[in-house]
Formats: sequence, structure tokens, C-alpha cells
Amino acid sequence: MARIPSSLITAAGLTGGFALARATRKRQLGGLAFGAALVASAPQWRKAAGNAGAAALAGVSIGALAVSHPLAKKIGAWPSVAAVSAVTAAACYVVADRRA
Repeated sequence: MARIPSSLITAAGLTGGFALARATRKRQLGGLAFGAALVASAPQWRKAAGNAGAAALAGVSIGALAVSHPLAKKIGAWPSVAAVSAVTAAACYVVADRRA
């Protein structure tokens, strides 16, 4: 079975989590999707970048989620989610996926 890059999983978690939260009007479901993406990505991060790299990428992902909220007030919700998803995916690629 082909490995799905963690950059794609993480970006899908952010984007899909937002879409799910918006569609259901339940932010907790969006957070659950985001958390599931982190849990799914963590083993790849650990294998490629070690514990420190995995912790850094988890921090980037959680930070992106936090930054997306105030950024949405400035540029809109979907552009904010797209921007933080792109930055997070790029970080995952550079730190973990490129090495795999």
C-alpha cells in the first residue's frame, strides 16, 4: 500500500476539519478531524524526523490552527484556512516527507 504523505494528511485535517465544523456547526467535530490527522501523521514524522521533529511539526500544526482564527478576521475564513494549510503542508514536506 502506498504511503500517503503527512503533508497531505495534515493539510486535509486542517481544511477538512474547518469544512466539517462549518457544515455541522459543531466545532468539536472539526477539532476531532484535525486531531485525527495529527495522530495519523505523527508516526511518519517520528520515523523521518525523530521525536524532536515530530514535536516541532505538531507544534506547527497546532499553531496554524490557532493563527487561522485571527487571520480569518483579516482575510476571510477560507483564505485563512488555505494559507495555514499550505504553510503546514510545506513544513511537513521539508521536515519529514522529503526525507521519507
